[in-house]
Amino acid sequence: MTTQTSQDNKIQIRAEYIGRINKVIDYINANIQSSFTLGELAAESCFSKYHFHRIFGSLMGEPLGQFIHRIRLEKAASLLANNFSKSVTEVLLDCGFSSAAHFSRIFKDRFNESPSEWRKKHQAKSKNSQLMSNVSEEFKISSYYVNDVSFQQQWRIVMNKHREAKVEVKDLPEMTVAYVRHIGPYAANEKLFESLFTKLMQWAGPRDLIKFPETQMMSIYHDNPEITDKSKLRTDCCISVPADTEVDGDIGKSNLPGGKYAMARFELGATEYSEAWQAVMAGWLPESGYQCDDRPCFELYHGSPEDHSEGKCIVDICVPVKPL
Repeated sequence: MTTQTSQDNKIQIRAEYIGRINKVIDYINANIQSSFTLGELAAESCFSKYHFHRIFGSLMGEPLGQFIHRIRLEKAASLLANNFSKSVTEVLLDCGFSSAAHFSRIFKDRFNESPSEWRKKHQAKSKNSQLMSNVSEEFKISSYYVNDVSFQQQWRIVMNKHREAKVEVKDLPEMTVAYVRHIGPYAANEKLFESLFTKLMQWAGPRDLIKFPETQMMSIYHDNPEITDKSKLRTDCCISVPADTEVDGDIGKSNLPGGKYAMARFELGATEYSEAWQAVMAGWLPESGYQCDDRPCFELYHGSPEDHSEGKCIVDICVPVKPL
């Protein structure tokens, strides 16, 4: 066996391991309110219980139990900060905690505030955003109007540098996606996203899965960057695929939930995404009459930077919402 062949085999084996662990992570995300057994999760990975536990810790950089504990707490923190209609008890149950006293204790250990204090702080922040957004020098939000073609409500975000975006709330269907997952920092890293989508397209092309304009490209964000450490942020670069698509190696498959999404369309360069997200979350959302729910946010891309002026891309920032 040549050195190159040996190296290729190692890469293929590692990709298979990553794919199996990602399948487990998807299963945990979809059933976060449940109690998991080691055998149950090992079965999802098709590893033995003994080997699964060690492989998960090695690839994820933290033990399985610690990972589940962390994402439950971070999901609870995000729900408390953004979904004010749910009681603290509803939040803790939705995130897999059974005891209010235990939840309050470990939440305070992690965030230095009780769940109620955390929520009050973010409620006050939301109210302040609503009061200040009309006089912000960064962006202004117009009152909604009705589009005379689609008859949908629309808002206009006017940002600095003479940029603006329109926001519509739409009902989107559930979508099956194939993805490549990245764990770690991603902000303003154009080369990272380029490499992830290149890998995905190199897999999808020979399988006849790229059929623009029907095929949609998107990035799904599973964690709140204001809560989760940058080194543990999970991002999926995706394309839409038929539901019966077979995946392999570190190419995963999942369902993007349907429902109501606020869709804000921007033309953005690589360094401008953070400002656009801020305009939607801190500017539009507090004035809209909507709140976030617990589905993931994502970016939906239209074309590529080469298709647009100054290397920018047309992007819909998509935020799952429900009435306030």
